[in-house]
This record gives sequence, C-alpha cells and structure tokens, in this order.
Amino acid sequence: MAESYDVIIIGGGNAGFGVSAVAHEAGKSIAFIEARDFGGTCPNRGCTPKKVLVAAAHALHEIEQASVHGIEVSPPKLDWAKLIGREKEMIGFIPDAMRGVAEKRGDVFRGEARFVGPKSVQVGDRVIQGDNIVIATGSKPRPLPIPGAEHMITSDEVLSDDTLPTSVVFIGGGVIAMEFSHVYARAGVQVTILEALPQLLPRLDSDAVATIQAETERLGVTVKTGVKVKEIAPSKGGLTVLYEHEGGDRHVEVERVVNGAGRIANIDGLNLEAGQIEHDGLRILIDDYLRSTSNPSVWVAGDALVQSAQLSPLATYEGRIVGQNIVNGPTQVPDYRVVPSAVYTVPALSSVGLSEVDAREKGIDVAVTTADMSGWFSTKTYAETVAWSKVLVDKQSDQIVGAHMVGHHGEELIHLFALAMRHNIVASDLKTALYAFPTFSADMKSLI
Repeated sequence: MAESYDVIIIGGGNAGFGVSAVAHEAGKSIAFIEARDFGGTCPNRGCTPKKVLVAAAHALHEIEQASVHGIEVSPPKLDWAKLIGREKEMIGFIPDAMRGVAEKRGDVFRGEARFVGPKSVQVGDRVIQGDNIVIATGSKPRPLPIPGAEHMITSDEVLSDDTLPTSVVFIGGGVIAMEFSHVYARAGVQVTILEALPQLLPRLDSDAVATIQAETERLGVTVKTGVKVKEIAPSKGGLTVLYEHEGGDRHVEVERVVNGAGRIANIDGLNLEAGQIEHDGLRILIDDYLRSTSNPSVWVAGDALVQSAQLSPLATYEGRIVGQNIVNGPTQVPDYRVVPSAVYTVPALSSVGLSEVDAREKGIDVAVTTADMSGWFSTKTYAETVAWSKVLVDKQSDQIVGAHMVGHHGEELIHLFALAMRHNIVASDLKTALYAFPTFSADMKSLI
C-alpha cells in the first residue's frame, strides 16, 4: 500500500517552504520531494549568489568614482576565481540547512516526481499518495529554437565558472542579461546584448528602461534590440553568433554565449495528464485560489505559475496562501497589486505598481512626475552616474499607483512607495512627512 500524506510538496524552494510552514503548524503530515538542491533556484543558483557578484560590481563602481571625492586609486584588478570562490563559500551551507528544515517538517524524498494518478506521485520506485499535492517545481531557462543553441550556457554556469571570459553575448535582454552584463563589463569583459523585442526588460516602464540602457551602454556594453538571432556556430577561438538587425545580416565573434531570454515554468516532466491536471504546455490552469481547475487536490505556487512575477518573496507569499487554503479551505486569494522589485544592475532599476502605459490603458487619470536627479545635491555628493525617477499618482484619489527609479538607492526607497500604496498613504502625506536629512529618503517629497 502506498504511503499517504495530507500534503505532498513537489519542490524544495521558497514556495514549497511557504506551504510547509503553514501546513506543519497546523499539524498536517507532509512529504517533500526534491530532485536537486533544497532551497531551490534563488539561494543556490539565482538571486543570493548573484548578489555576491553584484556587490563586487558595486565596489568597482565606487572605485571608478573615487577620484570625484579626491581619492586616487590605482586601476583595480578583479580576481574572478576568488570572487566565484567567495560566492560558493557564502552559499555552500544552504542546501543542507534547508534540507534540515524540511526533515523537521515532514518526510523527504529525493528524485524526480511524476504523477501516476490524481492523488498519486511516483519518486523512483516509490509511489506516495496525498490529499493535497502542491506543484512548487520552480522555473528553468527558456529554451531558444536557434540552430546551435546547445552551445549556450545559462546563469548556472555564469555563477559557477571561475574562469572569466574575454567576451560574452547575451541572447535576450531580460533581467539575467542586464544584471550579469553590469558585472561582466566592470570586470573588463566585452559584452553584447541581443534582444528580439523593441525594448529591453519589456515588462518594465519604457522610460526607466531607456535610462538604464543608456547607463549600460556608458559601461561599454553593446545593446541591440529588434534582433533575430539566426545561428550560433563554433568558430576558431570561440563562437560566432549570426543575427539579423535593421534589415542586414551581421555577426559577432565571442568566447561565450549566454541564454538571457528568461525562464519558464518547470512542469514538463511531471506527467500532468496522469494527474488529470489541465495545462497548455507552458502553464497549469488554476483558479483564483491557486488550485488546479481540473483537479481540486492539486495546487501551484511560485515560479511554476506564469501569471505572477518570478520573485522569491512572491513564491513564499504564494506558498503560504496555498498552505492556508489547504488548512482552512479555499478562502485566500493572492494580491499582486503592490509588488516591489529590482533589477540589480549597478545602479539598480527599481519598480512597484503600474507603468505609465499600463495606468493609461486602465483609464486612470494619472499625474506623472519625472525627475532627472543628476544635478541634485544628494546625487552629486555621492557621485552617482545616473539618478532618475518616475512616480504616477491618481489625480482623483491622490494615491500612488506606480513608482520607478534608477539609482538613488531606489532598491531601498521603492519599499517606501510600496508601503504607501499598500496602506493607502496618499501622495500629499508623503510630501509633507518628516525625513532625516540629508538622505536619499529626504528626496522622496521632491519625487512626487
């Protein structure tokens, strides 16, 4: 007879742990299934190790600007192997630590999971049954139908290879390409970004993207949009990327090519048909409660969803909602209206709420305040190379509906905007609030 659990969680990342925190507290029996490292992509192969590299890029950026402050610094030299070693050392404990948490909350099964029935999952030679099964399998790099795509590497290899390339092409101008291009460029790598769409970071406000693109190009990164990549082919000393741009065939010779086209839900190996789980090949169809529309015993959270942003805090949030709906019945619905995020270029591009285009498409009459802060005292004091913001305020309600920043510690300030939006603090109250001075936060009143 198959082992039976109240909750089976497929995936040991943020979403899965969010589910387990609620279910364990409620006394539910839990089975964790994980095929790779506990903790998932973010702490092991994503945001956490990436920030170690970004921190090094910040240090190089500060050195670049040191002369503005009267500090003379010899040209810095980055030891890439030492940086990768530091990154690995800092995250090495995570899988075992997270597995320990999982073992305290339930039974752990290692291996790939496949549905063999509406409430049954096979792991290796074992079949387990669950009253509730949570798909929290995360995401994987988006495959690109390009001849020679097998020659590309992914962010996994960027974060693990201790050899610094001399030249890199990113195919796709998403978050991965933008963040790593800022690290690579400051390390002396010749970087090219080839994006198929007319805009980098297509989901973000176009003016904010234009601002960070200009700063990216200032670093020496070559950016081309509206590109059709035709082939990746081995060549003497590296790889040749053949592409079409502005009506002409072009090519670039590089040492490495990185898939920067984003990530998709990691669901194709789950044998969803056996679980009676309706899907369209890319996404599982769910209701408002994050439950499968065709199998009420199945739930989805984290990057395995496609309608929400691929952010680790969101994965935990969605996981906890699923846990609450399992324990208390389907009553909790996720609220995605106020989700602060940042692209960790140097400086960062930070965002919360609606873009200007989205706001106008929704029919909101918005007051748009755009600020080029490059001449402001605070900006010049810290020798910022770019400082820019756009804030959208609903004229009728005085509520902030969107905020976008490049530089000016926007990756921190964006949370003040998010708190105001979530707790209905109107723009006029933010303008008249007291702030410590001189700080970047004190500039808030001038951004609205």
